[in-house]
Amino acid sequence: MDREPDAARTLKAAKRFVTPSEAAHTLFASFLGWTLDAFDFFVLVFVLPTVAKEFNRSVADLAFTITATLAMRPVGALVFGWLADRYGRRMPLMIDVVFYSVVEVLSGLAPSYGWFLFLRALYGIGMGGEWGVGASLAMEAVSPRLRGFFSGLLQEGYAVGYLLAAAAFYFVYPHFGWRALFILGGAPALLTLYIRTKVPESEAWERTRPDMQKIKRTIRSNLRLFVYLVVLMTMMNLVSHGTQDLYPTFLKLQRGLDARTVATLAIIYNCGAILGGLAFGYLSDQIGRRRAMAAAVILAALIVPLWIFPRSLALLALGAFLMQFMVQGAWGVVPAHLTELSPPEVRGLFSGLAYQIGVLLAANAAFVEALMAEKIGYATALAIVGASVTVGAAIVVALGGERRGRDLHLADAET
Repeated sequence: MDREPDAARTLKAAKRFVTPSEAAHTLFASFLGWTLDAFDFFVLVFVLPTVAKEFNRSVADLAFTITATLAMRPVGALVFGWLADRYGRRMPLMIDVVFYSVVEVLSGLAPSYGWFLFLRALYGIGMGGEWGVGASLAMEAVSPRLRGFFSGLLQEGYAVGYLLAAAAFYFVYPHFGWRALFILGGAPALLTLYIRTKVPESEAWERTRPDMQKIKRTIRSNLRLFVYLVVLMTMMNLVSHGTQDLYPTFLKLQRGLDARTVATLAIIYNCGAILGGLAFGYLSDQIGRRRAMAAAVILAALIVPLWIFPRSLALLALGAFLMQFMVQGAWGVVPAHLTELSPPEVRGLFSGLAYQIGVLLAANAAFVEALMAEKIGYATALAIVGASVTVGAAIVVALGGERRGRDLHLADAET
């Protein structure tokens, strides 16, 4: 690889990090983008039976709209990730946020199941574009010393979004119905004003500015790593969606809990998710990314019986809290881990596309679980899936490598 003159490298070193204030604004904007994106996704999880009834469809049919959303996320990752690597992080992120906000509002106005399915597929494009761009922008801005902790904070925007969806289900749904929840999803469009005024362009991208030929060469030379990351993210998405998407439906249909009790439990286990992401993200700065992730998913596998089978509401709440503490604990390491492993020239595309292809390959999780539940019950279906995917994820994590603490601002870092 060609080396730059010493003077140019010295200049780059002098400009290496953004100011603490700029880093804080960048992390906050990326966190909010992922939070509001997750809110828009998870409102459907709470109202699957209601929407199914209105459109005269089965719960499995509505679960298939979740599959459609997940399946379209790689398209968004490809389009917005390429734009982010070619033209900078900020503008693609703003366009993406406006796009998914508009589609969410239109979902709340859908007149039929066909339109609803189509709009949820479009929403998947917007959801797929946000993570890779936002994670790259944030991880390139924060200090390497605490990158794991900030990774956990960023990723748990996902759990905060779930928490906000639960709160909206608790307070808004009983009075205004399911459509109002989707109309609330238009709020993220306002985030673009904050990004426009407070968030600087990535210094790491400013240094790299790859052209199309460089992007293609970098992808070709890192295909083996890319395949591994796809497998890793497939397993991690199976862990996430296998333990989350149909859990509220299980609580309502098999445990017979009312809407507000389900929402309360969702708030409890998402508090666990947030704490787990922060705890394991910080732990990964101390013991390494792989060890922290593997420990989290192994503990999640051991918690499956407490998560599903208790009849006591208190024990069920404890199991749900601990399960999401571990699941999202593992996920809290992911933004830092993928960003560090991804080549600097294609960081937005590489990490985001690997993540979202993993989503695609795991997209049938909710649909398959719903079909299994029709035959063997929700409890047994969720227990089988939960135990299987957590053990599988532990194995895949253990087989990979890591580059904890690498300097993301060096264009000629080892790839």
